[in-house]
Amino acid sequence: MDLIAIAVPFFILALVVELIIDWRKGSGLYRSNDAINSLSAGILSTTIGYFTRFLPLIAWGFVLRNFAIIDMQPEWFDLSPSGLLLWVTAALAWDFCYYWFHRFSHEISVLWAAHAVHHQSEDYNLSTALRQTSTGFLFGWIFYTPLFLIGFPLEVLITVNAINLIYQFWVHTQMVRRLGVLDRILVTPSNHRVHHAQNERYIDKNYGGMLILWDRIFGTFEDEAAEEPVVFGVRKPLANLNPFWANLQVYDYLLFDARKASRWRDKVAIWFRRTGWRPADVEERYPRRATDLSRFQKFDPQTASQQRHYVMAQFMIGIAGALMIAELYVQKGMQAVLIPCMLLWLQLFTLGLLNENRSSARRLEWLRLLVAVPALYWLLQSTTDGLPLQAAGWIIVAVYVIASATWLALIPSMDEELLSY
Repeated sequence: MDLIAIAVPFFILALVVELIIDWRKGSGLYRSNDAINSLSAGILSTTIGYFTRFLPLIAWGFVLRNFAIIDMQPEWFDLSPSGLLLWVTAALAWDFCYYWFHRFSHEISVLWAAHAVHHQSEDYNLSTALRQTSTGFLFGWIFYTPLFLIGFPLEVLITVNAINLIYQFWVHTQMVRRLGVLDRILVTPSNHRVHHAQNERYIDKNYGGMLILWDRIFGTFEDEAAEEPVVFGVRKPLANLNPFWANLQVYDYLLFDARKASRWRDKVAIWFRRTGWRPADVEERYPRRATDLSRFQKFDPQTASQQRHYVMAQFMIGIAGALMIAELYVQKGMQAVLIPCMLLWLQLFTLGLLNENRSSARRLEWLRLLVAVPALYWLLQSTTDGLPLQAAGWIIVAVYVIASATWLALIPSMDEELLSY
C-alpha cells in the first residue's frame, strides 16, 4: 500500500483550503508563479523518481540480504504490544537517521546541491512542502543503510519513511503559529519556519523530521522569535522559475569553483567540504557579494494577467497529466511512462519561462504546442504495446493544440496590457 499516493488528494485539498483562506484574508502567502514553480519541482521529482527510485532499493536489498545483524521478520511488526513497540522503534530510528541526513545536507556542499531545491522558495506555504529535489537519490540512501544493516524489514522502513514524509507536509504553513508544549517535542510549523529562514540567527537550525528533540539534544535548536521575523529563501537566490535549473543551480556553482581552482585537491574538496567553503584562489579571483537581508526582495517577474491565466490553466492540465502518468506507471511500469514524462517535462519547462516573461518563452511554447506535442504523442501511440492509434486520441490532441495556440495568440504583451488601461 502506497501511503504517499493515498495522501496526495489530502495534500491537494489542504493546499486549496490554505489558498482560499489566504485569498479571503489577503495575507499574500501565495504567489501563483512561486507556487507553480514549487509544485513543478515536486512533479519533476516524482516523475524522475519513476526512473531512479529502484537504485536505493537495490543497495538496501543487498545490505539486508548479506549483512543484516538481526533477521527481523515482517510478521513481528503486528498490532500486538511488542509489534507496536517495534513499529515505534523503527519510526524513531528512521527519524534519527533523517535528522543526520538533513543536517549533513546543509553542511556538505554536494548534499546541499540536491537539498537546496526545497529551500529556494521565497514564500512559505503548503506548496513549499511539495517542492522536492530530483537528485536526492544519489546520496540520501546512504544515511538509512544502518537500519538495513541492523535488519529492519524493507517493507517496514518504506512505511515509516512514508509516515515521516506525510507528517512533514503540514508544518509548511504560516497559518499555524505557536503550539505550546508541542513546540518543545515535535517539529511544528513554528520550528520548521525557522529551518527555512536565511536570517543569520536561524540559519542551519531545526533539522528534525518529526521530533524536534534531536535538535535539542545535538545543539541545533533555535526558537522562532517574535522580534525577528523569518526571511524565507536561500542566501544565493535562485532568481528563476525553471524547475530544471532549480535542481542544477548549486551543482553549477560547485562545478564553476572546481574548474577555476588551481589545485587538484581543491577541485575535489569543493564537493565535500562544508557549504560555503571555496578555495582561496577562487575566492580571490571571483568574490561573492555578502547577503544583505535589509535589501532583500522576492524574485517576482511581472507578466500580463492573461498570460498568468494561461499558465495556470496549462499547469492544471499538467497536474492531471501527472496523475494519469502515476496510474500508468502502476499499471505498466517505467517503460510506458517515458514519453508521457517527456511531454510533461517540456510543459513544465515552457511554463517556467512564461512565468519569467522571457523573450523566448512564447516562441518555445508555440514550438511545444505545434511540434513537440503531436510528435511525442505519435511516438507514444506507435511504440506502446496495447495502445494503438485511435481517432479519439488524435481529436483530443488536436483540440488541445488548437485551443492552446489560439489562446496564446490572443494574449497581449505586458506593454500592450498596460496601454489598454
